[in-house]
Amino acid sequence: MVPLLGRPFLAHQLALLQAHGVTDVVLACSYRVDDVKQALGDGAHLGVRLRYVVESEPLGTGGGVRNAADLARGTVFVLNGDVLTDADLTVMHRFHEARGSRTTIYLTRVADPRAYGLVELDHEARLVRFREKPSGDEPITTDTINAGVYLLDAALLARIPAGRAVSIEREFFPALIADGIPAYGWIAAAYWRDIGSPAAYREAQLDLLSGRARSPLPPPGEPRDGSWIGRTARVAAGARLAAPSVVGERVEVCAGARVGPLAVVGDRSRVGENARVEGAVLWEGVDVGPGAAVRDCVVGAGARIGAHAEVGAGVVLESGAVVAERARLTR
Repeated sequence: MVPLLGRPFLAHQLALLQAHGVTDVVLACSYRVDDVKQALGDGAHLGVRLRYVVESEPLGTGGGVRNAADLARGTVFVLNGDVLTDADLTVMHRFHEARGSRTTIYLTRVADPRAYGLVELDHEARLVRFREKPSGDEPITTDTINAGVYLLDAALLARIPAGRAVSIEREFFPALIADGIPAYGWIAAAYWRDIGSPAAYREAQLDLLSGRARSPLPPPGEPRDGSWIGRTARVAAGARLAAPSVVGERVEVCAGARVGPLAVVGDRSRVGENARVEGAVLWEGVDVGPGAAVRDCVVGAGARIGAHAEVGAGVVLESGAVVAERARLTR
């Protein structure tokens, strides 16, 4: 639910599915479900039909999917909730059908795969071995990793034990391979990023702003000279917006302030006189004091940054944080 260019991250995933003809979506939820429902509702505004399945206790990557299996029919996409990609799901579906596959995993190549699940294929792209995050002394046999998007025959979900935590990567997929069920890896050169850390989360937004990543869902607001400006935002005379940037609704950018390039300013935020916001992601309700400099960082909702303070690269401020006047925060 973290904001990505002013919209909940899941909204970008739903827009990707809708762009490829997938309009019936089940969200497997366990944490702060009411917040998800409040933000996304029934999905109609995103062109999809949303249904929710709630886990009474966390069931893992496989158990959560199994918990939603009763609502699944035919061939289903399964997406991890922290992956930003612009992969062509239509092409993935064609690959799946052409191979007669019952499970297809989207794979991507990375320079250092040790932090991810490695997937080994044979010469026909059939899954041979699924290895989760090899330790430092284990040999690296491939650079293809599990990208967290799957295409599955829904009938296979019954193989996942119900009512307990299950890892789809460590239990379900290896069992399919062992039993000889047709399972393939689809390698795509599309954009892909796991946004599960603050640094990766910030980089994902910069990638979208710069065009390195594509989303079917544009930022809210009106496009203006390479940026997106909320209709109720107020930009004072003498303030400067440097593209690409996103300025949310009811944002105030005061005289002499500069926002951008590569900045995201959340709804109801204020950038004071002669302040600078560059390469930074500000959530809603942030107050940047006069003369302050906020660069290459992430600032949580409702944070207060004092006059002439500096918040530098790599810093992550929690929601409601207060930075004193003329303070300097670096990492």
